[in-house]
Amino acid sequence: EEYKGRLLHEHRTDYAGVLAVFSCTMKLNIANPATGQQKKVEINDDSKLRALYDKRISAEVAGEALGEEYKGYIFKIMGGNDKQGFGMKQGVLTASRVFLLMRQNTSGFQGHGRRKGERRRKACRGCIVSPEIAVLNLMIVKQGDGALPGLTDEEKPRMRGPKRASKVRKLFNLTKDDDVRKYVNTYRREFESATGKKKSKAPKIQRLVTANSLQRKRAERSIKKARIATKQAEETEYRKLIAIRVKEAKERRSESLAKRRASSIAKKETA
Repeated sequence: EEYKGRLLHEHRTDYAGVLAVFSCTMKLNIANPATGQQKKVEINDDSKLRALYDKRISAEVAGEALGEEYKGYIFKIMGGNDKQGFGMKQGVLTASRVFLLMRQNTSGFQGHGRRKGERRRKACRGCIVSPEIAVLNLMIVKQGDGALPGLTDEEKPRMRGPKRASKVRKLFNLTKDDDVRKYVNTYRREFESATGKKKSKAPKIQRLVTANSLQRKRAERSIKKARIATKQAEETEYRKLIAIRVKEAKERRSESLAKRRASSIAKKETA
């Protein structure tokens, strides 16, 4: 009993020592969607990191707790990874690592090459921030008074614009009568291929309604209607044929019964 207690005490002491070494270092990936910039900051002060502990994903954190330069800023926790690289998963209300039975195309398990409906038990980190988190992703929700170099000093344009037609209309404030294809050229970029040729590329518009797409839909609809009509005609012919066959079978049966009755009557008369 005394030996077991000593081993347990040593294990706890070592674990606490490891926590003391690793808990005071965390990398913060801060993104500013207003300017399109992103910056990585490494914080070694445990007193600053205590403001992030026990917070969940989507929780907002005041910037004053991370330093005076972030005064007035409000950050939103978007996710993170632990020291072994396992990502945080929204909705898992724990600070430890858990093994969940996941299906395909969920966060933490892509499941390429799996069978349909197959599930796998995968490891993931809970949505609560703890000292075991190595990288934490933050997003600026509200900007403060002071400027942050690398986050607010420069505005980076979007390299690739939206592809869906409705989102392009929303971005440029267009109506349904305007031609979306003219505005996509704003995001056309020129580059050199591997062979040295100059090429240009623009986003391919998705869900674009054109005369050709409407004609294609009409053709598909007419093909579907014709297929239904031929199927109904074949079904009526088939039912007519079945009715004829049933009638012929009944006639044959009645004829055979009449022959049997006549033969039985003839046998009785001869007897």
